[in-house]
Amino acid sequence: MASVSLESIGKRFGSTPVLHGVSLEVADGEFLALLGPSGCGKSTLLRILAGLEGCDAGTVRLDGRDVTELPAKTRNLAMVFQSYALYPHMTVRGNIAAPLELRRLSALQRLPLLGRALPGTRAIRAGIAAEVAQVADSLGLSALLDRRPAQLSGGQRQRVALARAMVRQPAAFLMDEPLSNLDARLRGEAREEIVALQRRLGATVIYVTHDQAEAMAMADRVAVMQAGRVLQVAPPQALYDAPASLEVARFLGSPPMNILPARIGLGGRVEVEGVALPFHAPPCRAPRLGVRPEGFALADGGLPARLARIERLGAEAILHAALGASGAVVTVRVAAEQATGLAPGQALHLMPRAAHLFDEEGLRLPLHATLPQPAHD
Repeated sequence: MASVSLESIGKRFGSTPVLHGVSLEVADGEFLALLGPSGCGKSTLLRILAGLEGCDAGTVRLDGRDVTELPAKTRNLAMVFQSYALYPHMTVRGNIAAPLELRRLSALQRLPLLGRALPGTRAIRAGIAAEVAQVADSLGLSALLDRRPAQLSGGQRQRVALARAMVRQPAAFLMDEPLSNLDARLRGEAREEIVALQRRLGATVIYVTHDQAEAMAMADRVAVMQAGRVLQVAPPQALYDAPASLEVARFLGSPPMNILPARIGLGGRVEVEGVALPFHAPPCRAPRLGVRPEGFALADGGLPARLARIERLGAEAILHAALGASGAVVTVRVAAEQATGLAPGQALHLMPRAAHLFDEEGLRLPLHATLPQPAHD
C-alpha cells in the first residue's frame, strides 16, 4: 500500500475552473472520504489521482514519487466505479481475472486457442486462477464464479468490482460512489464489508461520496469539498463537533444545523432575538449562532417559539417550531417521550445547550458556555 499526496491541484474544463489549488495528504493504510455535493470536483480529483485526467497545475505523489505525468497503467491504482464497469459477456471469474491477464499474458497468449498452446501460458493461467479463487473466497463469491453480471444482484456486482480491484494488489483503492446504485439495506451491508476489507488488508482507500452518513460511518478522516476547494479535513466526529466554517456546519447533519442571526451584548453575552443566552463570545460584527437540532432543550426559559409540526420517528421526534419574534423555523430533536402530549400550535421555550458561533465571513469563533455545572456527590 502507499501514501498519497496531492499538492495544489488545479483543473479547468475550457474556461471553467473546477479545482482551485487542492492539497491533501493521505497516510499509508488510511481511509479518506472526499465528501461534497455533486459538481464540487471530488470525482475529478479522484480521476486526476488515477491518471485518467490530467491536471493544469500541481503535483501528484505516491509514496513520495512524482507520478503527475505518468499514465494510469503505471500508477498501480485500482479504481471502483459507480457503475461497477463489469464486462457483461464475461463470467465473474473472467471479470476478476481480466486485469491479471492483461498484465501477465502477451497479446498472443490471450488468444483463445493459439494462446493456450504457447510456452508458459498454462503456468501463468494456473497462477491467475489460484489468485482469483483466493480473492473470490475472501468476498464470498466462490459460488458465483461461473455467472455473468446480468445474473447477479447489485450487491454481488459491487463485490465483483471490489474483487477485480483487489486481485491486482494495488498501491491504493480509489472508489467513486461505489454504493450509490444499491438500495438502503444493501448500502448498509456493503459499507460494513468495505470497511472490514480495508481493515483486513491495511489498504489505503480514497472514497468519493455525496452521502454524509457513508463518509462519517466509514472513513478515518473526511475531506469536505465545495466548489472545487477543500474546506476542512478531520476525523468524522471532529468535523461534526467543531466545524471550521459555516459551510461545513451547514453541510453536515440531518436535519441540518439551525443558523440564527445573533449579536454580542454587554459583557460578551450572546443574544438571539433579544434573548440573552448562556454563552459568551468576543466582539464580532454580524455573528450567527449555529445550533444543531439535538443542541436545543425544551425549557422554562429561553427562546419563545410555537410548535408548527412534529415528525415522530420511533425512538425520537423532530419538532418544527417558529421562533416568536422573527417567525424563523427551527428544528429540535428530542426523545420520543418528550414529544408526548405536544401538539401543533403549542407555545414552547427553547434553550440552546450546545452551539457554534460564526463571524460575518462564516469562520468559526470561540464560544464559551456559562451553563450551571451539575452538582457532584
